[in-house]
Amino acid sequence: MATKPRRSAALFMMVKFFFLLFSFISFVQYSLADKNSTLPFQVGERLEYDLSWGFFPVGSAIMQVESLTEVEGELCYLVKFSVRTNSFADRFYKVRTSIESTVSSDFSRSIIYRKSQEEGSTKRKIVVRYDYGQKKAVYSEGGKVQSTVAIPNKVLDPLSIAYFFRTDDIQSGQQKTLPTCDGKRFREIIVRAGKKEKISVPAGKFYAIETRPEMQNLRGVFKKSPDGILRVWYSADSRRIPVKISSKVIVGSFNANLRKTSGLK
Repeated sequence: MATKPRRSAALFMMVKFFFLLFSFISFVQYSLADKNSTLPFQVGERLEYDLSWGFFPVGSAIMQVESLTEVEGELCYLVKFSVRTNSFADRFYKVRTSIESTVSSDFSRSIIYRKSQEEGSTKRKIVVRYDYGQKKAVYSEGGKVQSTVAIPNKVLDPLSIAYFFRTDDIQSGQQKTLPTCDGKRFREIIVRAGKKEKISVPAGKFYAIETRPEMQNLRGVFKKSPDGILRVWYSADSRRIPVKISSKVIVGSFNANLRKTSGLK
C-alpha cells in the first residue's frame, strides 16, 4: 500500500492533470454572424464527471456554460469549471478549486481567465487579462501583476478551449493546432484525432472520437512523463461532448468519466 506522502504527490499530479486536460483542442475561426446558430451548446449546459486515480475514486468535476455577459461593450460567454476531491482523497490532498473563463461570443478568443485555487496548503487567486490592443496577456496573483507574455490576435485559455473544440466537426485522421495561453506561457498544441469507437461511461454509451495532443508542449506532470499518454473522447454527434478523459503518466493512471448531463442543446 502506498505511503501517505506518495499518495499526496500522486493526487497533486492528478489535480494538475485535470486542469490541463482541456488543452488538447483545435483552432478554427468563426465569424460573428454565425456564432449563435452554429454553437452546439447553450447557456445552462452542465457536464458532471467522476474522477479516479487507478481504481480509486478521488473526486468530481463540473463544467458549465453559466451565462452571457457584457465586457467593455462586447458580448461574451462565461463558462466555469470546478473540481473537488472526495473524503478519501481529502485525507491526503484536499482540493476545492474553481475556474472561470470569459470568452468572446464566437469563442475565437479569451477575454478574462480567473482561477481560485485551493489545493493542499496552496491557496491563491489568479486573474489573466488578455489585452489584444497591446498583444499581451497580463497575469495577476492576489491582486498584483506578476508577469506579462506576448500573444497573437486570438488566443484561448486552458478552459475555453474545451468548448472551442466543440464548435467544429471532429474527423478521424485530422490534425489541428491550437494557440493557447495560461498567462505565463504562450504555446501551440498539435492535436490529432483518431478512430471512432463505442465508449461506456456512467452517463451512458456513446460513439466517440479519440483525440491526442503532442506531449512535448504540455507542462507539469506530462513533462516528467516522456512515455505519458493523454486521450480525450468526444461524442461523434452534433454536440461533441467530452465524454471521457484518460491519462497514463509517471504517477499512475487518471480518468474522468462523464456521469451526468443537463441543459444540453
